[in-house]
This record gives sequence, C-alpha cells and structure tokens, in this order.
Amino acid sequence: MYKTPCSRLSGLVGVSVKLLQNIPRCNQAARSLIQLHRRDPSNWSTYQHLTFLKRQYVAKNSSELHQRAVPKQDPVLTIVDEREDSVERQVQRIPTIDPVATEAVLQSEDVTSKTQPEVSTLNSTAEDVAVQKDAVCKTVAVSGETPHIQVETEEAREARLDRQWKQLKVHMADLPDIYARLAKIKLTALVVTTAAAGYAMAPVPFDPLMFFVSSLGTGLASCSANSINQYFEVPFDSNMNRTKNRPLVRGQISPLHAVSFALACGIPGVALLTLAVNPLTGFLGALNIFLYTCCYTPLKRLSITNTWVGAVVGAIPPVMGWTAATGFLEPGALLLGGFLYSWQFPHFNALSWNLREDYSRGGYRMMSVTHPGMCKRVALRHSLGLIGLSTLAPVLGVTTWTFPLISLPINLYISYLAFRFYRKGDRSSARKLFFCSLWHLPMLLLLALTCKKPRRDQTDAGLPPAPSLPLTLQS
Repeated sequence: MYKTPCSRLSGLVGVSVKLLQNIPRCNQAARSLIQLHRRDPSNWSTYQHLTFLKRQYVAKNSSELHQRAVPKQDPVLTIVDEREDSVERQVQRIPTIDPVATEAVLQSEDVTSKTQPEVSTLNSTAEDVAVQKDAVCKTVAVSGETPHIQVETEEAREARLDRQWKQLKVHMADLPDIYARLAKIKLTALVVTTAAAGYAMAPVPFDPLMFFVSSLGTGLASCSANSINQYFEVPFDSNMNRTKNRPLVRGQISPLHAVSFALACGIPGVALLTLAVNPLTGFLGALNIFLYTCCYTPLKRLSITNTWVGAVVGAIPPVMGWTAATGFLEPGALLLGGFLYSWQFPHFNALSWNLREDYSRGGYRMMSVTHPGMCKRVALRHSLGLIGLSTLAPVLGVTTWTFPLISLPINLYISYLAFRFYRKGDRSSARKLFFCSLWHLPMLLLLALTCKKPRRDQTDAGLPPAPSLPLTLQS
C-alpha cells in the first residue's frame, strides 16, 4: 500500500474539505481526519484515509483503540398496579418469608383496598414497601405463628467446619510421623542404602562402627535436604495431588518448625561426617545438601536441566560411602556413582511420565512435560548405559568378570522395557519401567557385592611366604 506523510497531504486534504463542506455525509469524516492530523502529525495517511467518500472508517491511533465500556444497569422489576391500569410503577420486590404469611398478606391487602379509599398511584416506592412490611408484621402478630427460622444441627455444623480451612492441632505423639514425612523417609532410606553399598564395595576391611557413623551422617544430611526442599515448594506442592498432603502444605507444622528440624538434622549430620569420618565425606555431604536445595529445587521451575542436576545429587551418596571407608576419591567410587546416575533416568522419567498433569499444575518444567520425545530417548539411552558400566566394573578392578555376565539379564530387561516405553509412550509402559527400576537397583548392587574383587591384602595372605635369601659375612 502506498503511503505518504500527512504533512505532504495537508494542503490537499484542506482543499478537499472546503469543496465538500456542502456534503453532510462526508463532513464528519473529513473533520475526524483533520483532528487526527492535528493530534499526531507523525501518523501516516494511507489510501484508506482518502476513501471517506465511499464509506466510513474507524481511526486507530498508535495501534490503540480507545473504548469505554458502558456500565451495566441493575435490572428493575416492573409491576403493574391493578388499581389503575394506565399507570405503571417500579417497586422493589420483597422476598417471601413463608407461603402462609404471603396468603395472609394478600388477604389483608384485599380488605384494606375495600375499606379504605383509593390511594394515588404517584406515592413513593418507600411508602409501598413500608406498608407491605407493616402488613407482614401485623399478620404474623395476629396469627401468633413465629416465622420459619432454619436451625443448624450439630452434625451439619461439624460438617461445615470440617470443610473450612483451619490450623490443625498437632500433638506430641504425631510429631514422629510428621518428621518422617517431612524428611521423605523412603527416599532417605534409599540414599542410606546406596551409601552403605558404596562403603561395602570399598577395598578395605569392614569397620562396623565407621559404617554406622557414616550411614547416620548421610541419613541426617538427606533429612535436612528434603525438609528444606519442602519448605521452598509449599505454594507449588499445594497444586499437585501427589504432594498436597505434605505437612507444610496442610499446616500441621509451621515453616519455622520445619526449618528448625532441617537445621537440627543438617548441622549434626555434616559435623559427624567431617569430624568422625573424614573431611572429604563431610564436604560431599554439604555439597549434596547445597545442590539439592539451592540448585535442583529452583531449577525445577526454570529448565529441564533439573533432571541432570538431580541425577548428580543421587549419584553422590555411594561416593560418600566409598570415601568414608577409604578416605580417597578413586575410580571405583566414580563407577558406583555412575550406576546411580544412569539408573535415575529410566526411574524418574518413567515416574514423571504418569505425573505430567500434576507437574503442569505445579509449574514444574520437567522433561516429560516440555520435551516428551527427549524424555523417552534419555530413558532408553541410560538404560543401555548400565550395560556398559557393568562391563567397565572389572576393568577398574571393582568386581570380577563374572559381574557383567550375571548382571546382563536384568540390564537387558530394563533396556527392553525402556525400548517399549520409547516406542509406545503410554502409561502402561511407563508404569512397568518404573516398577522394574525399583527392584533393578538393589539387585544390581547386590550382584556387584557378591562379585566384589578380593582385597590385595587377602590375596597376598593366601600366597606362601617368599623364601629369604641367606646372608653370608665374608671376613
């Protein structure tokens, strides 16, 4: 469309307006065009502005349409007075109290209309309302009946109060269960189990006291991280069916109580790992709390990279078990961490696939919600990666060569279920993959423990001692 500035067409528009002043149909359109030019001369005048001779147009200034909505008027009931058909009055309708009282009011109105002279129809609405209210009061007084009042029963009152929000009263006997749900006791048990597996796989003599202390410190660190995670996610957990019954969401404990519980678990847990075990294990415990609360938790609402960060958090506990036993970060510890890292993708991706609606309501950017194709591919890729990690275990001297062979069936089975999940992508295949992952990890760690490579001191103890060479002194 050809455009020219309004400044160049101002003379042409002025002449055309003077010539068309006698045309009443176009006079208004021309005036609106001149006002548009005076208000904002920088606007462009197009061919559509010059076609006001044929049709009307709507001026749109700076892509904004200025409109003002007309306020909606309240509906007024119109009642025709039967005493005079020629006059209509607008009165306010009074809600009925009782059918018996209504009939009595009608009868009293008939009696008063017969005995009293006709009243002018120009009386105010307030007077009519007052007359009707007086009639209702007189009728009730004459009849001697009390108006119907709905009495709420005790059962109805209790049901109504139960539906309302109220702060729950917590007794001391309920605190252990609340603390268990606040710490996600099942997830904490899984973390302690993987840390214990890492301690048992380390090539050092087994120390029961050190094993107990490291497991206790790891469990306390996990409880602290889970409590802080729930503290940050209260407004989002309330929108999800899976998490709406958590203690902080239901108001069973206060946020200060939850933070105090987290500090009471986290500080002794990290101190126990640092002072009683070794500083490296204590650093890994503090790092795990930081990654879970300050990186993984906010990333759940920002990017799908939260899944990879969460996998790193889950891979640290077996490394902590290994360092608690040896005091060093060795390739065997990284291998056990790799097992947990790869296992979490088929486990969590299958779980989140059937919870996509919940995660969407909570505002979490999970891979299953925003990138469903990637979710299935990553689950299959890391399921196949478990086969490669199992083959790498004897190469690093962690297990014998029997482990890749006896772990191949379960690795192939979870890979098969991940392939079905990749091909179908339905709820049934995701559910089967998730339940398989629940028993796959304990079985894999147990097979690795049974195929653990003997320690060097045990191997050396089984060999006969080397003969000592005779020393001769020459004079």
